Amino acid sequence: MFDALKDRFEKIFGTLRGKGRLSEEDVNLALREVRRALLEADVHYKVVKDLTDRIRERATGQDVLASITPAQQVLTIVFEELVAVMGSEPKPLTISPKPPTVYLMAGLQGSGKTTSTVKIASRLKGSHKPLVVACDLQRPAAVEQLRVLAEKAGVAFYGPQAGQTDPVQVARGSLKYAEDHLADLILLDTAGRLQIDEALMEELVRIKEAVPPQEVLLVVDAMTGQEAVTVAESFHAKLGLTGVVLTKLDGDARGGAALAIGAATGAPVKLAGMGEKIEDLEVFDARRMGQRILGMGDVVGLVERVQQVTSQQDVERLTESLKKNRFTLEDMLLQLQQIQKMGPLEKVLEMLPIPGASKMAQGADLDPKRIKHTEAIILSMTLRERRSPEIIKGARRRRIAQGSGTSVQMVNQVLHQYEQMKDLMKAFGKGGRKGFRMPGGGMRNLFR
Repeated sequence: MFDALKDRFEKIFGTLRGKGRLSEEDVNLALREVRRALLEADVHYKVVKDLTDRIRERATGQDVLASITPAQQVLTIVFEELVAVMGSEPKPLTISPKPPTVYLMAGLQGSGKTTSTVKIASRLKGSHKPLVVACDLQRPAAVEQLRVLAEKAGVAFYGPQAGQTDPVQVARGSLKYAEDHLADLILLDTAGRLQIDEALMEELVRIKEAVPPQEVLLVVDAMTGQEAVTVAESFHAKLGLTGVVLTKLDGDARGGAALAIGAATGAPVKLAGMGEKIEDLEVFDARRMGQRILGMGDVVGLVERVQQVTSQQDVERLTESLKKNRFTLEDMLLQLQQIQKMGPLEKVLEMLPIPGASKMAQGADLDPKRIKHTEAIILSMTLRERRSPEIIKGARRRRIAQGSGTSVQMVNQVLHQYEQMKDLMKAFGKGGRKGFRMPGGGMRNLFR
């Protein structure tokens, strides 16, 4: 979602890095581009003005202009102010000391409210026993949609009983149901509208009064731009929001809502939906988001992705290989399979905290089909060939090419890739004593 904004910031700070010393005019020109980039990203103009004013005040100080690394200091100031706008620290969801905890989910139609309700329930089911409640009796099939998603996520569901047409009755009934079934967390999926109206707000207020919630969470589609801020302000005025859930942050819209909604309403962004799957929900971390927007990488996010796709057994196996200074094609196959589980490779590369990582991702050959071909070639080898690649000569290479549906040239390329990765693993093995240095032409060659 922030690719265009990130590219603009990289260009702005690339220009500043090319200057030995910065003048006040250099800073003003850079801030003019920063302001333009934020406005084009659909950030609310008031937020942009306040943000750039604070950056200018800090960046034009003598300590920055006379610094040995002024461009880096300006980048740091922009990063800190962006983080301050989005919310300095992650805000966890509130849990009531006396169960049940109640979350009231609000939002317009199409914002992803029902899906987000189940995502939150699924996220918390390891430490709580959640119950999702269908209080949306307006939209056709809304009750059934929540029921199906709840069953898929493995969480309890409660819907309107026979003859019930008032969502307040459903909300009250869920309290008794939760008590009988030992559920300690209730998530009320309420009705939405295509636009804000008095009937919608009155209904939400009645539910809030009948079943007082610990959290009033507004679900906002991040692709709606500045309109998201207006929607949030309206809901906040009536309901007193305690937090915001941003959805569709994996989309290709400009994403200004993520930067502005917290500053405009005072309600912190607590969670972010990063995809359509039940597990695609993250705690919103302003620092990590700021790092990604400014092209500074996201090491924490990268580590989390690695942990998700890597078992303890795989870690121990690779560690043992590194200790023995032995890296086989079997190890390479395991690495490729894990990389594929991490998602699009260009997105993984962009999470590396190295300058120009996004440009490197664009220039590297990251075609997923090539990885599939590499996997097919290694799987076409015998166990002995995978463990001792040096025995793979002409006849064996022709057989492997035929068995994998590729060419001898591609088999040669895979073996060459293997030698590069073998050198890289040797460097990792020695890194504890001598420090790590990328062999063979750097990261770009590794990803070719």
